[in-house]
Amino acid sequence: MPISNVPLAATLDDAPLISRTLVRAFDDDPMMCWFFPDDATREASLGRYFTTLFTRQYAHAGVCERTGAAVSFWVPPETQAQAVPDAETIQELQNILGDRAGLFGEAVEAAAAHTPAEPHWSLALLGADPAVQGQGHGAALLRSGLAKADAAGLPAYLESSKPANLPVYEHFGFTVREELALPGGGPTLWTMWREPAV
Repeated sequence: MPISNVPLAATLDDAPLISRTLVRAFDDDPMMCWFFPDDATREASLGRYFTTLFTRQYAHAGVCERTGAAVSFWVPPETQAQAVPDAETIQELQNILGDRAGLFGEAVEAAAAHTPAEPHWSLALLGADPAVQGQGHGAALLRSGLAKADAAGLPAYLESSKPANLPVYEHFGFTVREELALPGGGPTLWTMWREPAV
């Protein structure tokens, strides 16, 4: 039986599903492999990382949606100030990251310095379980978020460290804005921008 790819609002009760999905989706992501380089512990660390991001940050200040096998976290302009992690969340993330916490902080600061100042919808995170790749899960969530941005007459912004994702986002109207070399020998980060559809 196929897994539904219809977007649904994600609730805190969905945290285990969201964490499992994102662990699978980001297992080979260059940024996540840099933050969590140990193959033996990456799955557990990613699970804690995504659970923390969802339950402490984006579930309260973002537009979180899911299908049966994909997840997206969008942040509209009116909640971007609230989407910044508080001190307790930062401490929790530092505990999860361990000796990589410094690199994580530097990478976040470097990316933040390039975030557009003009009002926009930000795609904080989009991931689909590789087992359902090509079944429209990620595309459905991307379309859903972009429809909200378009309805508000606002552009959309995202960052990606995975080169294979760039053509996918370009298909949906994004263009590469900048190519950033992250400090500390981190992966390349591409910032992408999409004007609202008229």
